[in-house]
Amino acid sequence: MRINVLVVDDSAFMRRAISNMLEGAEIVVCGTARNGEEAVLKAQQLRPDVITMDVEMPGMGGLEAVREIALQSDIPVIMVSALTQEGAETTFRALDAGAVDFIPKPDAAYVNIKDVARDLVAKVRVFARRGTKRRVPARPKVALPPLADAPADAMREHFECTAIGASTGGPVALSKLIPALPADFPTPLLIVQHMPPGFTQTFANRLNASSPLSVEEGQEGMVLRKGHAIIAPAGRQIMLRRVYGSEDVEVVLAADDGRSLHVPSVDVMTASVSDLYGSATLAVILTGMGQDGVAGLRRVKDRGGYVIGQDAATCVVYGMPRAVAHAGLVDRVLPLDQIASALCELTNTSFARS
Repeated sequence: MRINVLVVDDSAFMRRAISNMLEGAEIVVCGTARNGEEAVLKAQQLRPDVITMDVEMPGMGGLEAVREIALQSDIPVIMVSALTQEGAETTFRALDAGAVDFIPKPDAAYVNIKDVARDLVAKVRVFARRGTKRRVPARPKVALPPLADAPADAMREHFECTAIGASTGGPVALSKLIPALPADFPTPLLIVQHMPPGFTQTFANRLNASSPLSVEEGQEGMVLRKGHAIIAPAGRQIMLRRVYGSEDVEVVLAADDGRSLHVPSVDVMTASVSDLYGSATLAVILTGMGQDGVAGLRRVKDRGGYVIGQDAATCVVYGMPRAVAHAGLVDRVLPLDQIASALCELTNTSFARS
């Protein structure tokens, strides 16, 4: 299958750098554009399978271009964002406007170019295969193990920590899930969202501004508390430990030991939560590529915890939830817009439907 990509950037050097990352095997750069106006026009003319879009450009920028393209088509757009606070903020706004994902702009001074290239190619392939609702047949149904609704004995106030993992499509999913939870949600929440360094602080700030909950980027020694959501900082593994001589639980941030594909990792986080909280662990696996979460959520289930998986229909990429479900580790599969109410139901918390 040949994948046609339109590359949009105001820098000729960056257009060539991104094109070099992509070209080869089945990926072809079918065109380039220097600004948002050109991007909108060439999206109509070339009908590429995927578009890579610079965030900040003179004239019509990436955010405006995404909005225009989303109105005219459903071509997947991957944002290419500079590692600045303004770039990060605009990138999240572009995701809200219809972009499917983002990568950090390749810059040898800040990021590993080989890692960016690998991630970009993987995302282009995923979204080209996924296509759009109008351009490809519906995903074939896959037989999964039967999943029971929440048993009566799960309807109790015994959960002490909620662990949430997400990757591709996660920023938008979390932007819907977290603001739907009430301020008095009775557990702390620990969240791993696969994201490059430089973006998690801005993401936490955006969630905090839109949520009844308090949302912060995790810091070493931060104490968990009810109604408080902690976003794992990019580039660090997040774990938990009991404060000596206290009932408090605090955040531990560590460098990766080289065994994890993702930093932070859903596996590392959920394993740590389950080791400390055991059967009092409530976990959610959201949209994302790959299998991160299977090993950690197996430990959650081995210790008696409860796992909710996002369903295929509402996932941007049904990868991580599918892998966890196929491993027989999911207690309940739900569409995204029902997960907040289920979390409230499981913790005997009042849920205000919007």
